[in-house]
Amino acid sequence: MRTIGASEIDAALSFDALIAALADGFRAGITVPVRHHHTILQEGRDATLLLMPAWMEKSGEGGRFLGCKIVSVFPDNALAGKPSVYGSYLLMDGTTGLPLAVMEGATLTAWRTAAASALAAKYLAREDAEHLVMVGAGTLAPRLVQAHYSVRPIKRATLWNRTRARAEALANQLKLPGVAVSVTDDLEQAVREADIVSCATLSLEPLVHGAWLKPGTHLDLVGAFRPNMREADDEAIKRSRVYVDTIAGATREGGDIVQPLQSGALKMEQIAGDLFGLTRGTVKGRASADEITLFKSVGTAIEDLAAAMLVWRHLVG
Repeated sequence: MRTIGASEIDAALSFDALIAALADGFRAGITVPVRHHHTILQEGRDATLLLMPAWMEKSGEGGRFLGCKIVSVFPDNALAGKPSVYGSYLLMDGTTGLPLAVMEGATLTAWRTAAASALAAKYLAREDAEHLVMVGAGTLAPRLVQAHYSVRPIKRATLWNRTRARAEALANQLKLPGVAVSVTDDLEQAVREADIVSCATLSLEPLVHGAWLKPGTHLDLVGAFRPNMREADDEAIKRSRVYVDTIAGATREGGDIVQPLQSGALKMEQIAGDLFGLTRGTVKGRASADEITLFKSVGTAIEDLAAAMLVWRHLVG
C-alpha cells in the first residue's frame, strides 16, 4: 500500500482536471452513505471521529474504487500546540477491497472543496465575471481564488479578513497572471463591486449582506459548516436563486441553509438544485445576466473519492 503525502497530491492535481473529475463523479453511480459521527469521551472537551465512505457502483476509467476519509477532531489539542483536526483518505480497489493508498487528508480536502465551488461557478457565475472578492484568508482561501480563476476571466481579486495581516500575507502569496490582487478593510464596498464573492470563514454571524449584492453577482458560501454558523444574511438568501452541493447535506449541516429554512426565509421548494442536477443537465443554472445566484457547499464524499481517484491515476498511470 502506498502512502501519498501533500506534495505528491499537489503535483498530481490541477483545477481543470479536478473540476472535470468532480463533474464526472456527480454524473456517475457513486454510493455515498450518511457520514458517521462518533463521540470519543475525553477528560476535557470530547473528541469526534468522522468516517466518510463512498464507492463506485460500476467500473470506470482505471477500474472500480472504494474509499473512506477518516477525520479526527480533538479540540483540546490546541492546548498542546497541536492541530485539532487530522485526516487521512484510504483508497481501495472497489472489486476486491485491496487497500491501494493512504493519502494526506487535509490537502486532498482543500483541493476538492475549492474545485466544487468552481464547478458550481461554471453554471452559476456570469461568463464575463472579472472581479472576485475573497472573504477569509485561511487555508482554503488561496485554493478558492485559484479555482475560480480557472473557470472565469478574473482580473481583480480583492481580499478581506478580520485580521488584515492575514489578508496581506495571502495577497503576497497569490501569483496569478493578469490578476491585480489587493486587500481591503471595507467589505461592504468590495462586495458591492464584486462579480463573485467567495466566503470561507468560521463566522457565527452573517458577514455578507444581501443589500450589498449587485445584479448578476454569484455568492459562493464555503465556510459555516455547522447549523449555528452564518456567512450571509436572510436578505442574501431572499434575493438569490439558491443552489447547494447536495440537498441532504446542505439542509442538515450548513447554517446558511438550515437557519433560513427554520425561520421561513427559505422554503425547500425554493432551492433550485444541486450539483447532481447541474452536471446532469436536469437543473437549469443561471437564467439571466442580472440574476443573483448563491451556492452553498458542505462537502460530500463523492468529491473526496473523485479527487483520490484522479491522484491515483496520475501517480500509477
